[in-house]
Amino acid sequence: MPVYSMTGYAMVHGAVAGDPSATAESTDSAPQLGVELRSVNSRFLDLSFKLADDLRPAEPALRELIGQGLKRGKVELRAWVEGRTSANSLTPSAGALQRLCAAQAAVLQAMPSAQPLSVAEALQWGQQRDTDTSAWTVALQGFAAEALQQLLASRQREGQRLADTLLERTAQLRQLARTAQPLIPQLVEQQRLRFLERWNEALGQTDVAADSARERALTEATAFAIRIDVAEELTRLHAHLDEIDRLLRTGSEMGKRLDFIIQELHREANTLGSKSSSLELTRISVDMKVLIEQMREQVQNLE
Repeated sequence: MPVYSMTGYAMVHGAVAGDPSATAESTDSAPQLGVELRSVNSRFLDLSFKLADDLRPAEPALRELIGQGLKRGKVELRAWVEGRTSANSLTPSAGALQRLCAAQAAVLQAMPSAQPLSVAEALQWGQQRDTDTSAWTVALQGFAAEALQQLLASRQREGQRLADTLLERTAQLRQLARTAQPLIPQLVEQQRLRFLERWNEALGQTDVAADSARERALTEATAFAIRIDVAEELTRLHAHLDEIDRLLRTGSEMGKRLDFIIQELHREANTLGSKSSSLELTRISVDMKVLIEQMREQVQNLE
């Protein structure tokens, strides 16, 4: 399955089939519906809508549509209509005016003291009665579905780029771990020789037996080896890297799980640094933590 980022953008824009305000003479100036979807990272699915007043009835259906396609991310859907303030749209149709006149006559018959409609009121009410919002809400759902597919494709492309970058980072961490592995026995041997040298120097100034001095030096070297042993940390680090690689190649939802593994990686790198007894091991630990921090930032964008 693909890897999805939580960052993406999509926009769909076009005329609406069945729009009552669009005529054969005004095809070029027919109203246009636009839908824009943008998303960024978030711990959960956080939806927000910015819709024109006529399009608000479609919000529940849009919420369900996006919830079925996305699992995480802060998602904003914006929808608007362009070109409905033209001269054609200002004039109610004959049918709308006839219905308005019939309604006014019924009101005046029941309430003789009521004032007749003004031209501005007739235009306002005639437009409202003449506007078929169902065509817009249906079209909006179709446009939103198309925009959602574009957003998913955008998030998939970004997710694949992040996955490739993370795989590069895990390869670099493996190389650092391989560099650190042989340093431990070398450090232990160097420390053993250093202890022996110091004890041999002390022999010339004391009556301590050579065998006793050598035994004490080996004991100190053994304690030092135990103290700086990072074999377990390196083993766990390799296990975490294997799990990251597996998740990235498997795909699907993995962001939260990867975030937890990154925390464990950082813990192992910290322990490696705290047990360090050489500048080279310290450098390796610092390089690991830099790479892990870069991975943390990238993982937080994965769904």
